[in-house]
Amino acid sequence: MNYSKESQDLDFAYKVRRALNESAESLPTPTLDRLAQARKAALARKKPDSGAKVHVFSGVLAGTNGFSFPGPSTWLGKLGIIIPLLALIAGLAGIYENEKQQRINELADIDTAVLVDELPPAAYVDTGFTAYLNKAEE
Repeated sequence: MNYSKESQDLDFAYKVRRALNESAESLPTPTLDRLAQARKAALARKKPDSGAKVHVFSGVLAGTNGFSFPGPSTWLGKLGIIIPLLALIAGLAGIYENEKQQRINELADIDTAVLVDELPPAAYVDTGFTAYLNKAEE
């Protein structure tokens, strides 16, 4: 089986716990009594109500005097996500239209060159004339 690293670690932890529980059942009574006394002594030495302190930092930048920027859950945060997306879509649409217009201009230039040329348009589709042009270029 192809387990991920976390899944393998969790399986190992379950196996260790099961092995410890099974071996704890076979411990002699004096050992269990000493372990119980040690646990009581450790709990007695524990500092009363020493809850762990967790520091949570919000998105505050230096020089903002504690002003935090809105997250994506507020309407201002959502607006801050939507506006760049709309600008990106508008930019991509503009680039597409510009490329399309350049392609049209290039085709118009080719059509103009063909129509202004002294040769009739039928000469460009004649295979013999194309061969003559290729031979003349060499």
